[in-house]
Amino acid sequence: MTETHPSICRFCHASCAILVDVEDGRAVKVRGDRENPIYHGYACPKGHALPEQHAHPDRLLHSQKRNAAGGHDAIPHQQAIAEVAARVQAILDEHGPRSVAIYTGTFSFPYPAAVPVAMAWMNAIGSPMRFTSATIDQPGKMIAPALHGRWAAGAQPWQGADTWMLVGANPSVSKSIGVPVHNPAWHLDRAVKDGLQLVVIDPRRSDAARKAAVHLQPRPGEDPTVLAGILRVIIDEGLHDKDFIEENAAGFENLRAAVAPFTPEAVSRRADVPAEEIVRAARVFAGGSRGCANAGTGPNMARRGNLTEYLLLCLNTLCGRWLRAGELLPNPGALLPPVEVRAEPSAPTPGWGFGERLRIRGLTDTAAGLPTAALADEILLEGPGQVKALFCIGGNPMAAWPDQLKTHAAMEALELLVTCDIKMSATAQLADYVIAPRLSLEQPGMSLPTETLVPYAMGYGMPYAQYAPALVDPPTGSDVIEEWAFFYGLGRAMGLPLTVTSSYSWGPTVENPAVFELDMERPPTTDGLFEMLTTGSRVPLSEVKRHPHGAVFEAPTSTVLPKRTGCEDRLDLANDLMMGELAEVAVEPMPTAGDYPFRLISRRLLSSHNSAGRDIPRLTRQWKTNPAFMHPDDMATLGVAAGDIVEIQSDHAAILGVVQPEDGLRRGLVSMPHGYGDVPGSRADLDVRNTGSNTGRLTPVDRDYDPYTGIPLMSAIPIQVRPTQVP
Repeated sequence: MTETHPSICRFCHASCAILVDVEDGRAVKVRGDRENPIYHGYACPKGHALPEQHAHPDRLLHSQKRNAAGGHDAIPHQQAIAEVAARVQAILDEHGPRSVAIYTGTFSFPYPAAVPVAMAWMNAIGSPMRFTSATIDQPGKMIAPALHGRWAAGAQPWQGADTWMLVGANPSVSKSIGVPVHNPAWHLDRAVKDGLQLVVIDPRRSDAARKAAVHLQPRPGEDPTVLAGILRVIIDEGLHDKDFIEENAAGFENLRAAVAPFTPEAVSRRADVPAEEIVRAARVFAGGSRGCANAGTGPNMARRGNLTEYLLLCLNTLCGRWLRAGELLPNPGALLPPVEVRAEPSAPTPGWGFGERLRIRGLTDTAAGLPTAALADEILLEGPGQVKALFCIGGNPMAAWPDQLKTHAAMEALELLVTCDIKMSATAQLADYVIAPRLSLEQPGMSLPTETLVPYAMGYGMPYAQYAPALVDPPTGSDVIEEWAFFYGLGRAMGLPLTVTSSYSWGPTVENPAVFELDMERPPTTDGLFEMLTTGSRVPLSEVKRHPHGAVFEAPTSTVLPKRTGCEDRLDLANDLMMGELAEVAVEPMPTAGDYPFRLISRRLLSSHNSAGRDIPRLTRQWKTNPAFMHPDDMATLGVAAGDIVEIQSDHAAILGVVQPEDGLRRGLVSMPHGYGDVPGSRADLDVRNTGSNTGRLTPVDRDYDPYTGIPLMSAIPIQVRPTQVP
């Protein structure tokens, strides 16, 4: 007998509403939920593949402990917890709290209880060494608002927009960046048909670019150049919102001076885009009445990602693209606490230079978190403060971190490496303990994480929420636990009190959050933790549970309030450091081919999410690898055909790639998804046709890095490409 249940996909941050068919206690089919009020039946291929993920033959059903031969043996999770607790306590006793670090990756995000309890344990041991994927992905999204200041009411939403700008973003695949996450391709198609004027800046003719009114296809890494040129046109032609700037911003004249060198002709020469198209892009965006400009992952992973994001905020401020007093607040929140929202700026805050100071390259904590690109060196550098133990949740450092060879050395140097993983990933193969977790349909879920992304131009454009109970039990005979239960178990085994708050770890700051001391004798339930995390929410979790297909919880009286009397804060259009970087861009020599004539740029595939999904048959029908996409003319020049293997070499390392043609790609580029490959030198790592290649191997972390976030060059990497005879 088949039973169908509504649920939430947790393969990525989009939290798509799904229907799950269950037979004999097993999930057998997933499809989009047509009864859901915002997804309307949409779910991507990764969501459809959830039953295969749950039943995958390589899935870990028991935790693993590394043996003397370097392999792994099954271990009961309670024994693993006891042994890890003893080992980490010994490390703490000898080296102190700073010797223990934690890394939370992308896949910790959809599981709301995991990170709060893990951070409660980190608080209990007193370690400040907390790293996330944010600083090797899109650190500019947090750094730039700190430097520019924030508009309290938020940006103008997608709904009602008549223009939009996307820089290095392809929402139909990445499901983020302004366009609603709930079926972004449909929303983009519909908006363009209804007259939205889309401007896309991207070296690829992506899905979004094909719908654009203006598509600028510059040399990779020249996003600041192009944006500075667009800002100059808007200022020169008086297309900016003079009243808004006069009342709410500072630094306009300094910005005008800073962008003065970026004439359309100068930008055209440097970025290799037509001067008239730069002017047209500026006029189209500034000529609209509502809309926003956003950047994707690629521009953040190229040089000067903070500057790119900062200039986009300047663009939005110049055009007054922020919500005003009296407007209906598009998303007053659902599972987040209600807030009073005013049409006023908040002053800039430090982007870095506070909190924990690393021993590497003068780096400190930042608005995006501690610089993850420095963590391998923090492990390898001997002396007081050296990291000796690393815990990973929802991440695969061997696939995700830059400088994979150094990362490999760091993983091997640790006294204790513990990771929670559903399979023996590249990181798990090196771990001392691998904790086997429950998968998404085996535990409750809720949409709170996606709701917290709204300040970053992602997430929901309306007060939507959904809760999903566990639908199936883990496989018979398995021994799997939720990630939060592992850290709770560590706390109990070490005799530590754990405290969580209602201020969700990924979300905006909550004033006066509720504080909960966990009962260390009687473990909480996941639902109990959810109640703690949503304490004070505008819509009680109990009410959300009454709508199994999800619901929009309207607040028709929630409007943006006027600016407070006496508010003197202003948005900063000319942060000194950002203007200094822009001045450097203006005088940098033109890029030349040299010994590395190609540039490798990052991208995503719809069938995978970072390092996940690339071993599920349903998702590998088209690509088993991460292809090295090239323009057909470049392939012809190199004498290679589709499916041939090429060697891709930077000035740091070399990888292999399976070349595939892409007509819409700018010449001189190789476009590859990141998050692939395996342990360097392993048999799987050499099987490029099935495992793919790790693009992070091409990048050293101690050269050409951002001086504040530590992120090295991870896109627009200078490379050589040549045919190779590897079979």
